Amino acid sequence: MSKTCLRCNKSFNESDVEDEISQKYPSCPDCWKEWTTYAVMVMNEMRLDMSLPEHRKALRKYEKGYFDKTLGEIEKKPENK
Repeated sequence: MSKTCLRCNKSFNESDVEDEISQKYPSCPDCWKEWTTYAVMVMNEMRLDMSLPEHRKALRKYEKGYFDKTLGEIEKKPENK
């Protein structure tokens, strides 16, 4: 079955996808690989600790922004509670 990538708007076959999690936001293998590299950069730069719920929430905001192409509108720091 063919789907359209949210990030680059290219069509890709579902059978080409290696990571099942990438189907959360329909994305081609190339864009998903870009996201995983970018996610590591975000975690390192912001010093996110994935054991903390607010830090996981911050990374999810970046993930959503990456695929919705709204990264410029995202907060710079995770919410402190």
